[in-house]
Amino acid sequence: MAEQLQVKELDQVVVRFSGDSGDGMQLAGNIFSTVSATVGNGISTFPDYPADIRAPQGSLTGVSGFQVHIGAEKVYTPGDLCDVLVAMNAAALKTQLRYAKPQATIIIDTDSFGPKDLEKAQFKSEDYLGEMGVDADRVIQCPLTTMVKEALKDSGMDMKAMMKCRNMFALGLVCWLFNRDLELVNNFLREKFAKKPAVAEANIRVVQAGFDYGHNTHSSVPATYRIESKHKVPGRYMDITGNKATAYGLMAAAERAGLRLFLGSYPITPATDILHELAKHKSMGVITVQCEDEISGAASAIGASFAGALAVTSTSGPGVCLKSEAMNLAVIDELPLIIVDVQRGGPSTGLPTKSEQTDLLQALYGRNGESPMPVIAAVSPTDCFYAAMDAAKIALEHLTPVVLLTDAFIANGSGAFRLPASMDELTEIRPHYATPEMKDHYTPYFRDEESKVRYWAIPGQEGYTHILGGLEKDGRTGAISTDPEVHDEMCRLRAEKVARIPVPDLEVEGDVDDADLLIVGFGSTHGHLHSAMEELRARGKKVAHAQLRFINPLPKNTADVLLRYKKVVVAEQNLGQLAAYLRSKVDGFVPYQFNEVKGQPFSTSTLIKYFEEILNQ
Repeated sequence: MAEQLQVKELDQVVVRFSGDSGDGMQLAGNIFSTVSATVGNGISTFPDYPADIRAPQGSLTGVSGFQVHIGAEKVYTPGDLCDVLVAMNAAALKTQLRYAKPQATIIIDTDSFGPKDLEKAQFKSEDYLGEMGVDADRVIQCPLTTMVKEALKDSGMDMKAMMKCRNMFALGLVCWLFNRDLELVNNFLREKFAKKPAVAEANIRVVQAGFDYGHNTHSSVPATYRIESKHKVPGRYMDITGNKATAYGLMAAAERAGLRLFLGSYPITPATDILHELAKHKSMGVITVQCEDEISGAASAIGASFAGALAVTSTSGPGVCLKSEAMNLAVIDELPLIIVDVQRGGPSTGLPTKSEQTDLLQALYGRNGESPMPVIAAVSPTDCFYAAMDAAKIALEHLTPVVLLTDAFIANGSGAFRLPASMDELTEIRPHYATPEMKDHYTPYFRDEESKVRYWAIPGQEGYTHILGGLEKDGRTGAISTDPEVHDEMCRLRAEKVARIPVPDLEVEGDVDDADLLIVGFGSTHGHLHSAMEELRARGKKVAHAQLRFINPLPKNTADVLLRYKKVVVAEQNLGQLAAYLRSKVDGFVPYQFNEVKGQPFSTSTLIKYFEEILNQ
């Protein structure tokens, strides 16, 4: 047996798993991140997969990746470049090496680098490492496929089933490299494959074989590593994706409001996992309907809202286009409704598995008529839980549809989520119901004088009979009206109601009082912009950062914050939608802009370079 290697302490590390779409890289990465979250590490993940259902095996277009950033303390991004790259075949090495640091450790399956594999990956010679400019001393060259066959030779599994376990060997090797407890991995696998115990045990055997291979050979690795958690708030943690956090937040909101949760949805990448997750929780009183199209998904949710449920419809940008007429119905009826828009690359089908922030103006203005609607943008995978609760609170307490913006980056990515110890930790939600005094005198658009919110009566309540619909109504009688003065008044009341919704002030972090540059963003770019700010401050620059989470209505101190600093840059993953919106809302605001529409998260190093140029002007 080889001698014991030195164990080095690290503050953070980035690992990227890559291989064919069928190689199970998402599962391997998910298990590694879950185990890391369980032991208290900060994590941020980025699943990066192609739009192809199943590209030809070994092809350049079919490579799927999963990147995870693990830290001793909180981490804000999945990292720009990885410290460890797992490349399960030649195509993975060819396409993913650009995401690795020059000194990164690379793990490859030498069995998947044969002549045909190299040809598919468009290598020109058998010296693939030399062709890529990779130093062989930093490559763990493992006959991974052969080792998996050896580990499972007496399992009774056929060759196809054995090959599905290759990802677990790579996972075991990475777990050895970072001194992870395999019992946590084993527990995950036994739970995932609870109905197929033989499959679970085969995968566990292969994970152990990968761990043992690293332990017994050491290959070219000079040391193994450990990442100890620091300053963690005590509690139970789980690795949670943004879509799952959104689903949990909606369930928690329904519980706090004392309502049934209804989701009317049509499957669309990357929002479908919200439907999948909520469909598992009928025991919590959740009702899910997979509708025949996007329009019926929104319409069914409006019906459920009218009937007294916390109603939600989930989709992505193309689906919002189709739902817009129904969303308008919820505006004029003033019914509580949550529209979850998990943004993806557009226009049209665009880049369905990639991420953008290009639906902002659509969420704000993409309907006919005067259709004011609150808009909230979640800032991280774990924040999706609280953003969903905030959206529900606004919808139910102010009787309005609300758009909740997430995107593919945070919806599919994950973070370490501290589970609330009890429901009492969560915000109260009090639906704006009609009062007993209104019985027999109720009209649907009678309003609270201060908030301008109408009162919600549920069908079936004796003495509260009323009709809602898409035609304009007289606010006093509830009857259909074509009076121009009535329409003008109702448009203004609906807008004023939304404008009066109280939202928290915009917070500034960093050099709050004397920054030479304020960085502004919204939603999921928070982690990258925060990291860029911290690095610039470490270099002696005076920089602050403000991230908008509530976009309509804007926080009351927005103008004060934006006009306070010498220079302001608005950074967003579109061609300037937030910057244009803020210019329209804040007189005299003329920001610098950083805009990318690449379908990928920001690169922190690129942000820093651009922000330094602004500071040096």
